[in-house]
Amino acid sequence: MDWLLSAGDDPVHKFLLMIIAIALFVAVMALILVVVDRRRNPSKWFVAGGFVGPALVLLAAGLFYPAGGTIVNSFQNRNGSEFIGLDNYARAFSEPAFLLVLGNTALWVLVAPALATFIGLVYAVVVDHSRFEKFAKALVFLPMAISMVGASIIWRFVYEFKPESVEQTGLLNQIIVWLGGSPVQFLLERPLNTFLLMVVLIWIQTGFAMTLLSASIRAIPTDIVEAARLDGLSGLGMFWRITIPSIRPALVVVLTTIAMTTLKVFDIVRTMTAGRYGTSVVANEFYEQSFRQNNAGLGAALAVLLFVIVIPVIIYNVRQMRLAEEVR
Repeated sequence: MDWLLSAGDDPVHKFLLMIIAIALFVAVMALILVVVDRRRNPSKWFVAGGFVGPALVLLAAGLFYPAGGTIVNSFQNRNGSEFIGLDNYARAFSEPAFLLVLGNTALWVLVAPALATFIGLVYAVVVDHSRFEKFAKALVFLPMAISMVGASIIWRFVYEFKPESVEQTGLLNQIIVWLGGSPVQFLLERPLNTFLLMVVLIWIQTGFAMTLLSASIRAIPTDIVEAARLDGLSGLGMFWRITIPSIRPALVVVLTTIAMTTLKVFDIVRTMTAGRYGTSVVANEFYEQSFRQNNAGLGAALAVLLFVIVIPVIIYNVRQMRLAEEVR
C-alpha cells in the first residue's frame, strides 16, 4: 500500500489507485446492501443511516477535520511549533498591508454584487418581450460559461500596456492612442486597478443576475401588472412600485449569492496582478501567506477570518430563499 501511495506521477500506479478506489466503493456499497437486506423490517432511520452514514463519515474526514486543523493552526506561529494566541489575528487587523487587504475585500463586496445585480436587472427589464430577447439574453449569459481564469486572461489582454513607441495590443490602450492620448498602465495605478479587476467579475456575474431576475419578473402575476396600468403606472413608476417589490426576494438572493462569490474571489486577482500593486484580497493573501511566505499560522488566521465573514451571508441567503418559497 505504501508503494501505491508513493507512486508519484506514474500512469500505471495512478490507474491501479483508481481501480482500488472503485473496488473499495463497490465493497462498501455491497456491505451496506447486505446488512440492510438481512435485517427484518428495517426502519427508515436504519436504511437512511446505512446509505448516508458513509457519506457523512467522508464529509467529516474531508471537511470538518481540516477545518478544525485550520482553526488550531491560526493560533500558532508560522511553522506550527508554538502557541501564540491571537497574535495572527492582531496582525491581520493592525498592520497596514493587511488593512489594505481587508479594505479591498470590503470594496469588492460592496461594489461588485451591487453593480452586477443592477446591470442584470436593468438588462432583464429592457430586453423583456423584445424582438431579440433570446439572442440578447444569450449574449449576456455567455460569459458565465468562461472560467474565472479564462475571463481574467481575456481582460488582461484588454488592459495590456505597451510603450507609446510600440504598437498597442491592449484594446483600451489602442482606443486611447486612436483618440490621440498616451497609453496607460491600468493595472499598476491604484485604486483604479482594483475597480478594473471588479469589471471581470461583474462581466461574468451579470448573466447570472439577469437570468434569475428575468425569471422572477416573468413570474409577477398579470393581474397585479394590469391593475397598476389601470391606475396609470408605466415606465419608471411601474419599475419602482411594482417590479422591484415583487421580485425583492430574488434580488436579495442574487445579491447575497454574488457577494459570497466575491468574498472568495481569488482567480481574478491571482491571474491578473498576483495581488501586487495594492490589489490583494483576503483569499489571495491567504494563499500568499500559506504557500509563498510559508507562514502557516497567519494564512490559517486569514482563512478562518474569511470563513467567519461568509457564514452570516450564507445564513441570510438561506433564510431569504425559504421566505421566497413560502411566498410561492
